[in-house]
Amino acid sequence: MARTSTEMPQKSYCVVFILFALAIVQAVGYDTELTKPCDSTACFDELHGSLGDCSCKVDTIDFFNNVKIFPRIQSIVTKDYFRFYKVNLKKECPFWADDSRCAMKYCHIKTCTKESVPGYETGYNNEYVDETPATKYSKEAQSDCKSDLDHDPQLSYLNMTISAANQYEIAKWKVHDDAHDNFCESDDRDADADYVDLTLNPERYTGYKGPSAHRIWRSIYQENCFRPKLNPYESFPYVLSSDLSNLCLEKRVFYRAISGLHTSINIHLCSKFLLSEKSLGFVAPPEGEWGPNLEEFQRRFDPSQTMGESTNWLKNLYFVYLLEMRALAKAGPYLEQEEYFTGNPTEDEETRQAISNMLGVIYSFPEHFNESSMFKGGSQVETLKNEFRDHFRNISRIMDCVGCDKCKLWGKLQTQGLGTALKILFSDKWNSPEADPSSGKLPLRHKSHKKLQRTEIVALFNAFARLSNSIRELENFRIMLSSLKETKLNVFGNVPDRKRSGEAKKEACSSGAEKPRTWS
Repeated sequence: MARTSTEMPQKSYCVVFILFALAIVQAVGYDTELTKPCDSTACFDELHGSLGDCSCKVDTIDFFNNVKIFPRIQSIVTKDYFRFYKVNLKKECPFWADDSRCAMKYCHIKTCTKESVPGYETGYNNEYVDETPATKYSKEAQSDCKSDLDHDPQLSYLNMTISAANQYEIAKWKVHDDAHDNFCESDDRDADADYVDLTLNPERYTGYKGPSAHRIWRSIYQENCFRPKLNPYESFPYVLSSDLSNLCLEKRVFYRAISGLHTSINIHLCSKFLLSEKSLGFVAPPEGEWGPNLEEFQRRFDPSQTMGESTNWLKNLYFVYLLEMRALAKAGPYLEQEEYFTGNPTEDEETRQAISNMLGVIYSFPEHFNESSMFKGGSQVETLKNEFRDHFRNISRIMDCVGCDKCKLWGKLQTQGLGTALKILFSDKWNSPEADPSSGKLPLRHKSHKKLQRTEIVALFNAFARLSNSIRELENFRIMLSSLKETKLNVFGNVPDRKRSGEAKKEACSSGAEKPRTWS
């Protein structure tokens, strides 16, 4: 009898231990939202089908970009014409005190001297010929006609001077005209602007984060994006996808373009993440070890971490890709007439041929973004268009508030690239019949009549290259997640499969298989 009473507690303890062990195995096998992002392919489960606001599908863009566009655009932006970008990184933040400068070495950039930019001495100086009336008709600009023997200055005298007050007013007219067409501010003529070799300053994770970085995007989304209403989550500044349908098409396009740009930047940071501090410690090389960080990608894009919004964010990347590609197609005839001058005739010709080849591929895309459906009809159209442009100009100015120079560089470049695309799609100069470029190259002495400046072209192509790269990187992350899922299934003997029948679970638990090791 005593023996029986002793065995009963032992059996009870054994049952409890077995149940506890099974609970641990199951907890290890299953993903939990409380401890870490899911390690399945949840980030991509819903990333397919139509994008909305256009007829194109995700799969169509994936193939077109990864096979046809990506290799071409990546080759183009390595050309000298597109490597050097003129930017002013010393501008003061116009909205708040710039109180958080990034001190990490990865935030800093390497600038170039003007003399080191190919073709600067012979071609770049003619880029901006100021032919505004305020300059053309000033007294200092007039030539001396006294040396002409056939000229009688008394009979043909023409007073072409303009008072200082009138020159000031004319300058204001020009500012107004430029603002009416441009969607972002340009640093081209700033005295503090420097040339930056983009290949020496690649876009990647720099460690810039925290309140300063969050304030940038919070200001963009909450103060400069069109919103139907504030969402109920104070710490979640984005517009919920369920609320986007309450916006008109123009405001919806604006939000999706900004969201797509933000998504693209996040993908760049995840794909070029600083791994040296994490894995190599003190033996990390001075330049750092960079590569894809799958855990960071999941943290930013797993549905369980983003209130289910991440799929829409990824679709917005494809949306803004279509928007910029449409701008390239619309401006294609003009871009094919550009010289792309760097002073190296051989490379300049290679650049022209490469661009012509890529534009030919872009023309063949069957489902371009249709901008003609926007800003049509009604008395409020012009007001809405001005709001659209002013909001984007404000966002371009917010980029001067970024506390990391490298982040600021790429933020300003990609914002200007998107702004240039919007200018092409919605500026009246690009819609009027007489705006089409004439056959043959534009005369070098009439640069002020060009529709796009060199910096705008450089920004447009590099911004599109960044979007193309993001879509290509998505494919890499998709492969990594699929491989990780297969590995985990093999390690755990398919324990994570939630759809597996109860009989299969019992069979696995009752088998004599060795207890799976913990996955990390």
